[in-house]
Amino acid sequence: MKHTHLVASGVLTALLLGGSLQDGFAQRRMNKQFLPYSKVGLGVGTSHYYGDLAGYRKVIRSTYIMPRWNASLAYTRQFTPNFAARASFTWARIAGDDYTFNKNNIDNGAVQFVRNLHFRNDLKEFALTGIYQVFGDGRTANLRTKWSPYLFAGLALLAHSPEARTPVGGGTNPDAEGQQWVKLQPLGTEGQGQPGYPKPYSLVTLAIPVGVGVRYKFNDNFDIAAEIGYRYTPTDYLDDVGGPYPDPSILQNQVARDMSDRRLEPIAARKNRDRSAELAQALAAGGNPPDVPRGVKGMLQDSYLLTSIQIHYIIPGRIKCPPVK
Repeated sequence: MKHTHLVASGVLTALLLGGSLQDGFAQRRMNKQFLPYSKVGLGVGTSHYYGDLAGYRKVIRSTYIMPRWNASLAYTRQFTPNFAARASFTWARIAGDDYTFNKNNIDNGAVQFVRNLHFRNDLKEFALTGIYQVFGDGRTANLRTKWSPYLFAGLALLAHSPEARTPVGGGTNPDAEGQQWVKLQPLGTEGQGQPGYPKPYSLVTLAIPVGVGVRYKFNDNFDIAAEIGYRYTPTDYLDDVGGPYPDPSILQNQVARDMSDRRLEPIAARKNRDRSAELAQALAAGGNPPDVPRGVKGMLQDSYLLTSIQIHYIIPGRIKCPPVK
C-alpha cells in the first residue's frame, strides 16, 4: 500500500513537473514571438525627371538641373523583424526644359536647344512595396532596432498629364499676358489619334519603384526616415515627347500646331526669356531645324527619381479602455 502510494506520488510529481516545463517552454516561445505592428507616415522631398528633355547620357546634370517637389502619405505593416509591406500615395511634380538644360552648353546641345520643348507633369502615384530592413526589430514595436538601412521594391499605378506654356509674342520684351499652361495629350502633338498615326498615349501607366533608405527610432512613438527611390515606367510620354514631328496640316487646331513644333520661337516660353542670340549660335553649331528630331523612338523610356524625408507614427497595438464603475 505504501509502495503504491509512493508510485502514485511520483507519477503526480512527474506530471506536475512536466506540465510546469511545458508551460515554461510555451512561455519562452511566446516571449520570443514577434508581434507585428503598424505605422503611418508623412514625407516630403525632391523629384527628378529623366527622358528626352533630360537625357540618361548626362544623368548627373539631369538629376540636379530642374528638381521639383513631392509629398507622400504611407501606411506600413511590419510583419517580421526584417520584412514589412507599405501602401503609399505620392504626389510629385517633374519638369524638363530644353532651354534651361542647354543654354549654358549650346555647342554640345545645339539640336536640343533649337528644339525648344518644355513640360511639367504632376504625377499621382499609388504604390505597394515590400521592405527589407537589414537590422531586425525586437519582439515588440517598443523594442524595434534603434536604426537600420533598408531596401524596397514594388509596383505602382501612375496617373499623369503633361502640360506646357503657350507661346508669347516676339521681341526682347514680349508681352506674356494671356500665356497659359495647357494639357498636351488632348492636342495630339505628334499626330496621335489621326489617320496613319498612333493612338493617343494613356494618362495612366505602371511604374516600378526600387530604392534604399535608412530609418532611425526617434522614440517609442516616432521614427524618422530618409530614402531615395528610382521609378522606371513603360511610357515615353511623361514629357509628351516620344516620336517625330507630324505633318502640321493634320493637327486639330493652331494651339496643337504651336505646341507641337517650337523650333524657331525666339522666346523660351517657360522662362519668358529672349533666346534669339543663343538660337543663332545653336543654328551655327549644327542645330539645323529640318534635322532636329522631336523625340527618338526606341530609346529608354521616361523615368523619375524621388528623395524623401519622412516621419512615422507607430500605431499602438492595444488601446486599453477605462474600467466601468
